[in-house]
Amino acid sequence: MRRSFRVVWGLTLAVCMLALVAGCQTGTANEPIKPTHEQTTDQPRAKIKIEKLDDLPQHTYATTDQPSEIVKSRAKVVELARRIRADVVADLETYEIDDATTLQGMYGKLLTSDLLEGRYDDALAHLEQIKALEDKEAKKITTGLTTKAMISARQETDPKTDFDAYKQAYRRQLAQLVAGLPWDVVQDVIESSKGRLEIFSETLLTGMIQAQFDPVVAQTGELNADQAASLVGIHITLNERLPLKAETLAVYQELIDANKTVKPDIWAARSVQLPADADYTPVIVAAWDSGTDPDVFKDHLYVNTEEQLNGADDDGNGYVDDVYGVAFDIDAQRTTEPLCPLGDAAERMPQVMNHMKGFMDLQSAVDSPEASALKRHLSGLGPDEVKGFIEDLGLAGNYAHGTHVAGIMLAGNSFARLLIARLSYDHRMTPVPRTIEWGQRDAQKCRDTVEYFKQHGVRVVNMSWGEAQADAESSLERNGIGENAEQRREIARQVFKLQKEGLYEAIKNAPNILFICAAGNADNDVEFDEYIPSSFDLPNLMTVGAVDQAGEPTSFTSFGRTVQVYANGFEVESYVPGGAHMKMSGTSMSSPNVANLAAKLLVINPSLGPPEVIALIKEGADREQAGTTSILLMNPQRTVELLQSRR
Repeated sequence: MRRSFRVVWGLTLAVCMLALVAGCQTGTANEPIKPTHEQTTDQPRAKIKIEKLDDLPQHTYATTDQPSEIVKSRAKVVELARRIRADVVADLETYEIDDATTLQGMYGKLLTSDLLEGRYDDALAHLEQIKALEDKEAKKITTGLTTKAMISARQETDPKTDFDAYKQAYRRQLAQLVAGLPWDVVQDVIESSKGRLEIFSETLLTGMIQAQFDPVVAQTGELNADQAASLVGIHITLNERLPLKAETLAVYQELIDANKTVKPDIWAARSVQLPADADYTPVIVAAWDSGTDPDVFKDHLYVNTEEQLNGADDDGNGYVDDVYGVAFDIDAQRTTEPLCPLGDAAERMPQVMNHMKGFMDLQSAVDSPEASALKRHLSGLGPDEVKGFIEDLGLAGNYAHGTHVAGIMLAGNSFARLLIARLSYDHRMTPVPRTIEWGQRDAQKCRDTVEYFKQHGVRVVNMSWGEAQADAESSLERNGIGENAEQRREIARQVFKLQKEGLYEAIKNAPNILFICAAGNADNDVEFDEYIPSSFDLPNLMTVGAVDQAGEPTSFTSFGRTVQVYANGFEVESYVPGGAHMKMSGTSMSSPNVANLAAKLLVINPSLGPPEVIALIKEGADREQAGTTSILLMNPQRTVELLQSRR
């Protein structure tokens, strides 16, 4: 899910697909589309100021056709694109929108419409608007490369009359565009783009539509704005992008081969390892996550000695078998397993975990056996098998995520004691509906979990996850709850309000616990989109963004006023269930890096309070320029030196 910050790899594939669609389409000529609204006065109206994402109107597109059929019809896609364009133009004229990410998305929809109907000058103009709003250098200089190459190639030759000549022109144009790029800046973007493209096929994209879009339309009779725009983009990708797949991959591979350099890794020199024989005080830390394998951390576990693993509530605290901590299932009900249960997927999980590693290797341009196996597996999938593949990857993400996060939290600190707190996310295409009753339980889950932390002496909690109103809205939509989109949005507002207030109050009422949370992987302003908890402003909460191994902001990291520090979130190696190692990327990985440092500070000086720990981390950080803004880059070694000098 786009708005969730956990690593759910099946849904990551879908996100990657939509990111790919945005900058690589082309089409045939047609008449320009004009907005359908009219001005009713001679004087321009004052625009309505938009303060948050939920203030914008909700657009839906009624249809009796299945999306998997719409995407095959150029006429239907053109009609849908025109409706989307009219809504975007009207919104831009009606509302004052300052949020760069929202504007980029709106201009992206106009760009897609331009390309679909052959308005290439307009497409290039909208592309420049998108780039002008981009603050991350790597994204700014790589956005729209394939779009420019295809437009230039069409100016040389007509693909309808000589497609081979068109492909050659496209490859030449793309090679010229990438030749002058600074490799140290664009390396990660080029490698991950190549990896994503390698797995895309007509079968995979068609299967995704059947699995993700068709059931929603069957329930609601309409597409929401994001789904509609995605459908238009996928149509163009199927018809225009995939036929150029071999040429794009060849150009990217040539660029990678010509630059066999590796980005410098700044983190090893900054790391801190606490000596195991030092006279330090153990500290209890909590991985509030999707579940953690206790067997991996046998020597570092918090143990509730008053409880037994016997199916009973021995200590009478309301939790059964809470020897290592607490757990809640997807219904926000108390359960017992500290690790995400696999059910009937247990036998498939070794292969699925290999597929997950293969996907990550592809994004890093690593030609591993797992990457090759993933490509072979995908080439043999039928459209009706894509849903199961995506859901299995989502389950694998939930299964591995918490253990990976916990390993990062504990690294180099033999004095940390891990308390496991499991929450659960639904990996299925049709998830548990987030009704008001569910929202009440979820809010209480947050209060209960934090109260458990307080009772058991937890000092640092890592939260590599988040929520947005759209998560509730999507679950209602997928379950066909609500008479229409506006009613679903109103229910979602109530559910999200319950979640937001419950989580905020729980953290606020635990002033002696330091909570560290991930900013998110949506490349957005967390305050404008109202992500929780990363948009919270509390003295005992620290929000963390992600940079790569060289300290440069990743293309995916979210940002905003409440994001206080950045840490390594790119290909971070840690444990997965069973004890094997794997590299993962995301703000989910950068957040526990900061939690790791916070725990070490408390081991050295247990008297520190959360505001003091936050202040030390920020004071020891390096201020770096990132585009037009500056960020604080975590520096564990300097922060620990600051603390020790004051003792």
